[in-house]
Amino acid sequence: MASDSLPARELPEAYTGQVRLRVCGLLVHNGTLLLTAHRGLLTDSKPFWSPPGGGWQFGETIQECLRREFREETGLEVAVGRFLHLHEYQSSDLQALELFFEVTALAPMAMPRLGSDPEHTADAQLLQELAFVSPRQLVVLPAPQVHPVLRQIISTDDVFIPQIRFQQ
Repeated sequence: MASDSLPARELPEAYTGQVRLRVCGLLVHNGTLLLTAHRGLLTDSKPFWSPPGGGWQFGETIQECLRREFREETGLEVAVGRFLHLHEYQSSDLQALELFFEVTALAPMAMPRLGSDPEHTADAQLLQELAFVSPRQLVVLPAPQVHPVLRQIISTDDVFIPQIRFQQ
């Protein structure tokens, strides 16, 4: 298992034993990134911080998927910009390919709000928090709590440097 893997966790059965294609958006505002905290991905009940995004559904374009996921998770309408990152994740129970895009809010003054995942019931939501987080705040968190694409950033400018990360 590669060093950017998550430790053992309580992953919902809906995500195990299958290949997923996830589309994620990087929204920067005043030197911070809009991130969501998920529960159930780490064994010690700590939150896992990652950009808003989710599974690509049959019949959608990738851009439609990302706009839908942002609406569901943050309440924001976004414009999808350029492709930035490709990230491969594989563990014994989960395999995913993640595409990261630059996004901008269509209404720059709109305030995001914590949304929900429609595929989960109200008492089984994975989304726990939504926040604008600075690179300084990310660097002090234990690595397993931060998405691998964000672990090495020093500035929000770093997320705009395209990269491809495959597990070794």
